[in-house]
Order: sequence, then structure tokens, then C-alpha cells
Amino acid sequence: MAKSSPLMKIFRRSPLKYMQEHMRVVMECVHEVPPLFDALIEGDKDRFSSVKDKIFEREAAADKIKNELRAGLPKSLFLPVDRRDLLEILQMQDAIADTAQDIAGLLMERPMDVPETLKEPLVKLVRRCVDVCEKSSQIIEELDELLEMGFRGREVTQVEAMVDELNKVEDETDELGVDLTRRLFAQEDDMNPVSVMMWYRLIQWIGDLADYAEKVGDRLRLLTAQ
Repeated sequence: MAKSSPLMKIFRRSPLKYMQEHMRVVMECVHEVPPLFDALIEGDKDRFSSVKDKIFEREAAADKIKNELRAGLPKSLFLPVDRRDLLEILQMQDAIADTAQDIAGLLMERPMDVPETLKEPLVKLVRRCVDVCEKSSQIIEELDELLEMGFRGREVTQVEAMVDELNKVEDETDELGVDLTRRLFAQEDDMNPVSVMMWYRLIQWIGDLADYAEKVGDRLRLLTAQ
């Protein structure tokens, strides 16, 4: 008979701790995305490969926590939140790491030069999307306090304000993404058509980092409103 791991015993006592740990590893993955594009822009292949490996490694670590959490989450929780709600938030968190890996994977499979006119707006978009993920992570770190307050009271007001700020920054990323896409299409006649398609996909995926982070915050807002 297989023995249950000590980690799972701890988890059964504190599922929210696992949610927070998962998000921390997700953020370790996300934090490698700006260096990935820096290396791409600089043409530093060795650094690019090293950063790519870190992204894949941290995404795998996030997957491990996710799978353990799913397997060990009891059907009934003595918490003011539903099991399905926690799993939804977990899935959105994991999608952030998956997207970072998708970005690194595409650039690994098809190395591309960064047109000069795209470099500055690309870096700005990437870093602002990471900012959104950071704000989402900060909200997840408030789960313990929310639990202590029974998802009511002053802590809820604070989280709602944090979500509002997250939404505001995510709106900025939408604008930056639109601007970058316009710049891409403005010079598509001078680019390989396949490269244009790949860059368009990459811009969408970079934006997805912020989109999934926003969904984490919005889902928590719904929990506090119940």
C-alpha cells in the first residue's frame, strides 16, 4: 500500500498554503520572461538558452504542485470557499506559467530577429504584463488573511482595491499590445510573412500573461462577494 507523502498531510491541513506556494513558483517562471526577450534582442544565444531552461524547469515545478494539490484536495473543505473555486483559481495560475513556457518554446523552435521599431514597445509590454502578474500574486498572498476574516470585513475591502489596481494595469497592457501590433503590421511588407504571423502570436501570448493574472484577481473578487 502506497504511503501518503508528508507534504500531502501538511496540504490537507492548509490548502490555501499550497495555492500560495504554487503562485510563487509561477512567478519564478514569469520573472524569467523579461530576461528571455532581453537575450533575444541582444542576440545572446547562450543566455537565451539558459533562461529558456529556467522557464521550463519552473513550469514543471508549478505543474508538480498543481497535480499534488488536485490529487489531495478533499471533496469537502471546512473553508468559506468551494473546492471548485479553488481549482478554478489554480487553473488560471497555472495558465500563466504555461503561457510563459509557450513563449519560450516558440522562440526556441523558431528563433526570430526583433525588428528595431518593435524592440522598445516589446520590452515595455513584457514588463507591464509581468507587473500585472505581480499584483495577482500579491492578492493570492492575502488568502490567509481573507480566511481568518471569513472572507469578510476590512481585508475584503483591501483585496477589492488591489483587484481594481490590477484591472487598471491590465488595461494598460491591452493598449500596449494594440500599439505593438499596429507597429508590426505597419512594416509587414518588409518582413517574412511567417515571421509576421509568429510575432502576432507572440504578442497575443505575452498579453495572455496579464489576462490570466487578471482572471485570478477577478475570481477572488467574486469569492469575496459571495
